[in-house]
Amino acid sequence: MSAESLDHYAELHGSFHWKVPSQFNIAQACCNRWARETPNAVAIRDEHENGGAASRTYAELQRETNRLSNTLVKLGVKRGDRVAIQMPQRFETAVANMAVFQLGAVAVPLSMLFGPDALEYRLNDSEAHVAIVDESAIDNLLASRATCPRLKTVLTVGGATGRGDVDWIAALADEAETYTCMSTKADDAAVLIYTSGTTGPPKGALIPHRALIGNLPGFVCSQNWFPQSDAVFWSPADWAWTGGLMDALLPTLYFGRPIVAYQGRFSPVRAFELMQRYRVTHTFLFPTALKAMMKAVPEPRMQYKLALRAIMSAGEAVGDAVFGYCTKQLGITVNEMFGQTEMNYIVGNCSRVVMSDARVDEGWPARPGSMGRPYPGHRVAVIDLNGRECPRGTPGDVAVHRRDVHGHPDPVFFLGYWNNDDATRRKFTGDPNDSWCRTGDTAIMDTDGYLWYQGRSDDVFKAAGYRIGPSEIENCLVKHPAVANAAVVPKPDAERGALVKAYVVLAAGFNGDALLIDQLQAHVRGKLAPYEYPKEIEFINDLPMTTTGKVQRRVLRLQEEERARVARRIEGES
Repeated sequence: MSAESLDHYAELHGSFHWKVPSQFNIAQACCNRWARETPNAVAIRDEHENGGAASRTYAELQRETNRLSNTLVKLGVKRGDRVAIQMPQRFETAVANMAVFQLGAVAVPLSMLFGPDALEYRLNDSEAHVAIVDESAIDNLLASRATCPRLKTVLTVGGATGRGDVDWIAALADEAETYTCMSTKADDAAVLIYTSGTTGPPKGALIPHRALIGNLPGFVCSQNWFPQSDAVFWSPADWAWTGGLMDALLPTLYFGRPIVAYQGRFSPVRAFELMQRYRVTHTFLFPTALKAMMKAVPEPRMQYKLALRAIMSAGEAVGDAVFGYCTKQLGITVNEMFGQTEMNYIVGNCSRVVMSDARVDEGWPARPGSMGRPYPGHRVAVIDLNGRECPRGTPGDVAVHRRDVHGHPDPVFFLGYWNNDDATRRKFTGDPNDSWCRTGDTAIMDTDGYLWYQGRSDDVFKAAGYRIGPSEIENCLVKHPAVANAAVVPKPDAERGALVKAYVVLAAGFNGDALLIDQLQAHVRGKLAPYEYPKEIEFINDLPMTTTGKVQRRVLRLQEEERARVARRIEGES
């Protein structure tokens, strides 16, 4: 059978039609209905790094959700109000989100990594009246509270009990187990997530209930036709950002399957242990995690009995080194995915589809290094500065159209940036009802519709007249056994405009000396174009990362620019 006959992309994409009800509530879809239909099915498998573990059913999830909704009503939370949630993966985090959704209020997920200044900005900008927090973040939240006048109530969970205004266990114990879910429109706001923009303060992306429906085709495809009857999901992705909330927690609960909630620091070995212990079948592992796992456990099937059937990866380009590791050592064709908080799960791969009860086929062949193709339901193109589609093979800005290939509205889109209409308008190109939404990511679309990531639009740079996309060089460096991770940025240069510079995190057992620099340069020079090899390499303990697991190249680029300014000033003074 030819490769073409195995590619069902055109069939899936052409036959797909959106079915978005006018009334839709995430809590109703992810919790209420399963508490009625399969009350004893496990919803959350909770584990703490200290060894504690518990399984909680959909019936338990609904009961606690109802109690918390009643508590929030007593605290004055009304439809449309914002409620901040700053907790890690744990049962109470799922409860908090469901309780806010069924109230018709808006959840504001906040990372545990946020310090007082980051919290102060988000709490004040969102005008959150209530914050729900546990021991992992209570210190920073209390440090920011004095400058957040609209924050009236801090509800404390777990080890934070007694340090806020209201304690979770005591408050919920007094409340009824029943609550009628609010009837919300599909277009009503459900989540306010702050994006880590490249310039200016973070922007709050207002996400409607319908966006979960918009995420589902990509989730199903990237997880090789999720769910199966024994499906178990786990991801280290923080439930406070889109990758954890919209790519893991909510879609898993939407399909009534169990998700593992692990409360603890990520480690490669612990990741394999968790997947073995809970017989995890589906996962989302960002490239930085996969790179660490590849270096720490080169032959995982020799040590672990895994039930994995699908791996989705996103946030950065996977690269063929990690792609090959997953294929050879895990027996999984990793499905890369691309999306943004504003419109998530829009492009990716699917190595397996269920065409009927008796027929399981390949979806569309993954091409190592490619982001994949637009998922069913989404019209995606590479456009130029004027909003015109670029010729195939020409770099441009990845954009998503408000209407799908059939001309119907795509439900995946955010409602806009919170209190920032100008930024919302700048995100779109064209007529408001017939427009492209720009991602700010540069890619090339080939003749078969596959997208090849070049980097953030502000990550791509020119050196000696050549256009440089950092991900290809980074992927090449990671193939060397001495490199655990790498980031490539431009270093200002008077003659060439910029030099290619690599920041390298070393793998265990290697020393960063002049000899290794020569070896790494030769390694890249022998595999890529001569102009792409890093003229300068600096070894670093850790790369700057966002809370979503993406490398912050901008931090390193600004550092290089500042160094160049200082050098010029010193030269001018001498």
